[in-house]
Amino acid sequence: MRDRISQLGLLALGAIVGVALSLNFSAEANKAPANPLPIDELRAFTEVFGRIKSDYVEPVDDKKLINEAINGMLQGLDPHSAYLDPDSFKELQAGTQGEFGGLGIEVGMEDGFVKVVSPIEDSPASRAGLKPGDLIIKLDDTPVKGMTINDAVKRMRGKPDTDIMITILRKGEPKPFPVKLTRAVIKTQSVKAKMLEPGYGFIRITQFQEHTGEDLAKSIRKLYTENKEDLKGLVLDLRNDPGGLLNAAVGVSGAFLPKNSLVVYTDGRTDDSKMKLFSVPESYVRGGADYLADLPAGIKKVPMVVLINGGSASASEIVAGALQDHKRAAVMGTQSFGKGSVQTILPLGSNSAIKLTTARYFTPNGRSIQAKGITPDIAIEDPNGEGAGRVREADLQRHLGNPNGGEEKKSEAPKPTEAAKPVAPANPLGQPPAQAPVEFGSPGDTLTSQAVNLLKGVAIIKP
Repeated sequence: MRDRISQLGLLALGAIVGVALSLNFSAEANKAPANPLPIDELRAFTEVFGRIKSDYVEPVDDKKLINEAINGMLQGLDPHSAYLDPDSFKELQAGTQGEFGGLGIEVGMEDGFVKVVSPIEDSPASRAGLKPGDLIIKLDDTPVKGMTINDAVKRMRGKPDTDIMITILRKGEPKPFPVKLTRAVIKTQSVKAKMLEPGYGFIRITQFQEHTGEDLAKSIRKLYTENKEDLKGLVLDLRNDPGGLLNAAVGVSGAFLPKNSLVVYTDGRTDDSKMKLFSVPESYVRGGADYLADLPAGIKKVPMVVLINGGSASASEIVAGALQDHKRAAVMGTQSFGKGSVQTILPLGSNSAIKLTTARYFTPNGRSIQAKGITPDIAIEDPNGEGAGRVREADLQRHLGNPNGGEEKKSEAPKPTEAAKPVAPANPLGQPPAQAPVEFGSPGDTLTSQAVNLLKGVAIIKP
């Protein structure tokens, strides 16, 4: 039997070394010789593989072991690198195109639990009153502890009109409480625009998707048509926008910046990860015509205020940072999330892929947002916004450091205890809280009102 295990280990080692060598040769063909392969570590891997195959209490499929090993490798790097099996890869592609099934929650992992980064507007999660920073500790009767982020997302997604019970731990609440959610097809309208009052427009971007740039251009033209005159001021709302596609962020920035303005640059280890992206079609158009070509000339000069909060992440931070560095807009709100890293989707065989962190991005003035975020020009706590317990990049385990220093201090987060028992909240299950969140851009939205006051030159009174 031991000989059999040894042979199995050698075969696995040979396969791993062969794959590693082939990847190594293809990646390093035009570079200096790579470091030698870690033979001792690969041998340890095959020994563990062989022990599991021979001694584990139940038989384990080879595919499961290899997939879990890949998962472990990527999850050990940083919070955003991940293995995407065929289902996850398909869901990711659907999400960037603006339609997918589930609860409507942007999530991350912390201490083995799922944390809510942002509920997506008009989704089951937002209607049920979930908040950024909520900690999900159970899905139905299954504890989340020990799940991968992919496992948790799979459990939360499912057929529309089916129910799931999630148990929430929220800062300020004495005990966890259950919330019943009904799954739905999530259709996200990434750009919403309207006139707040004569002369003052409002554009909200909820997520940076494949067609966000085109939709923004259409919204800008519509605002100018409805107003019949040049706008006196514009509010660009990026609150609770978790980000999305890099080229969409460049296109949105390019709508408001002069042509050939530097929007963002990235820096990583490979040549492909070192890029400078400007407000030119080559940086934001993926086939087709330049959708920014015939925008009203006034959009480049109209006074602007950009609204951000702790849920503004990644692509939304790129836009806020670019407009701030070019002094094109005043940024108002609270410190943003601080996700300043670039993830590249690298397709593999069998319709799977890996999402790998390949670079950090920097604002035009060379600021790294990683684990720090965008600091608003005018800091105002939004009474209708995030509240206490907001999770940020600096709170996540294994987050990348900021090469410029000055990381944001970690915020205190609630910790689940064994003694805590799920109990029903004061409101009925799955119903909005007694004081439902105010819709962004509505008359009751304090921060939008303050932004308009700033555009008018009226004194701002901080709440």
